[in-house]
Amino acid sequence: MSKGYVLYNLKAGFETNLENIKLVEGKINSELEFLNIVSIEDYKEFFSKLEADDFIILCGGDGTINRFVNETEGIEIKNDILYYPFGTGNDFAADLGYKKGSKPFSINEYIKDLPTVTVKDKTYRFINGVGYGIDGYCCEVGDKIKENSNKKVNYTSIAIKGLLFHYKPTNATVTVDGKTNTYKKVWIAPTMHGRYYGGGMIPTPNQDRKNINGTLSTMIFHSSGKLKTLMLFPSIFKGEHIKHTKLVEILEGKEITVEFDRPTALQIDGETILDVISYTAISAKETVKV
Repeated sequence: MSKGYVLYNLKAGFETNLENIKLVEGKINSELEFLNIVSIEDYKEFFSKLEADDFIILCGGDGTINRFVNETEGIEIKNDILYYPFGTGNDFAADLGYKKGSKPFSINEYIKDLPTVTVKDKTYRFINGVGYGIDGYCCEVGDKIKENSNKKVNYTSIAIKGLLFHYKPTNATVTVDGKTNTYKKVWIAPTMHGRYYGGGMIPTPNQDRKNINGTLSTMIFHSSGKLKTLMLFPSIFKGEHIKHTKLVEILEGKEITVEFDRPTALQIDGETILDVISYTAISAKETVKV
């Protein structure tokens, strides 16, 4: 009989604890073993000890998947990888039509041939998107709150306060497949592999992670003042912001570089990197060509 290994991360979300994680037992009719994902130091060794019909269940949020795909890069995975969404945002699950707590589903086809992003001379694979601007700022502030409190982080509140008082827009240069554009007063400039990020925002509603060309989409929200931005910001959660074509532009390509004129926090699938001047995202198909 096959055995399942549940890999969890207690830092994945406010409600992520062993009691809640073990709710997955009622959704899977197999013997399960629970392992803290941070305890796995060598994935090659870990997979070598599994039987052919054993399977993995990743339990947590988008950051848990991100950690797994980066730490297993270059390893041929033959076992079935399932995902049990139980993080804070669960944007990957939402993009595929699942909700928090849904029955674990196979994700093998979605965690191979992933795009990469290079930040500060280090390259990462990503599952949803790269946030740059006020979204990175929100993750930075949220991380500080988590360090000092057990309360649930309200990212919407952080964004509103940031828009009104704390976050200053930047000027940006965006290069997509060799073509460069410049923008003033840029509030947000994410590059997306899927549609959702940031706990339900839909910056690029027409992006398809399985599109035949393998392209990524960058959304630039620019040239607006604080109050106008605050008024339009909620529309990102419905993908309706793209109607405002004078302030929002969507660019598609296989190699995308975004440069700001001052250091700003950046997030990759919810994981924060501070003081970033630029990033370069490359689609999986472009990587293979190179």
